[in-house]
Amino acid sequence: MKLAVLGGSFNPPHIGHLSLAEDVRIAFGYDKVLFIPVHVAPHKQLAFGATNEDRLEMILRSISDNEFFEVDDCEIKRGGISYTIDTLLMLKNTYRNVLEGKIGFIIGDDLAVDFSTWHCAEQITKEADLIIACRNYSDITKIDFPYEHKTILNNIISVSSSEIRQKIKTGKSYRYLVANSVYHYINERHLYES
Repeated sequence: MKLAVLGGSFNPPHIGHLSLAEDVRIAFGYDKVLFIPVHVAPHKQLAFGATNEDRLEMILRSISDNEFFEVDDCEIKRGGISYTIDTLLMLKNTYRNVLEGKIGFIIGDDLAVDFSTWHCAEQITKEADLIIACRNYSDITKIDFPYEHKTILNNIISVSSSEIRQKIKTGKSYRYLVANSVYHYINERHLYES
């Protein structure tokens, strides 16, 4: 089985996450894409407004109609700072009997800029196939990234979780930036309103 991983805060998960995961799955022939919500990000503070359980539920709702997508809450269960290398090694062990090749690890070009500062960056490049996706640049083949990697010229959907949270807080429309089931969940739970 060819496995790819998309990590993040997913606070909330939005159509950009879904579109990117599907683009990567199709472009590189992955059998499964795992969505892994971070517990505590090493590089940024997790915004308030949703619990770990809320974020997990929103991801589950977002991906429920795609048989190739799954969520794994290993970083939340593990607690502490969520280091990519720990997650990759755990997944490599979990899927050792069925894994074909290295795990694909998807990062946006915005994260690639500081990748060398990540905990065990060199080891990550040995354990995973890095896949750099467009977030800020329309042609990421021109970015300076010294590690072995693949690039994908995915659809750039100009949306971010922080933008959605701000829209909710200020009473602006965000309905079509998230899956319909997530939209209803956020409204029912009054997430991100204050």
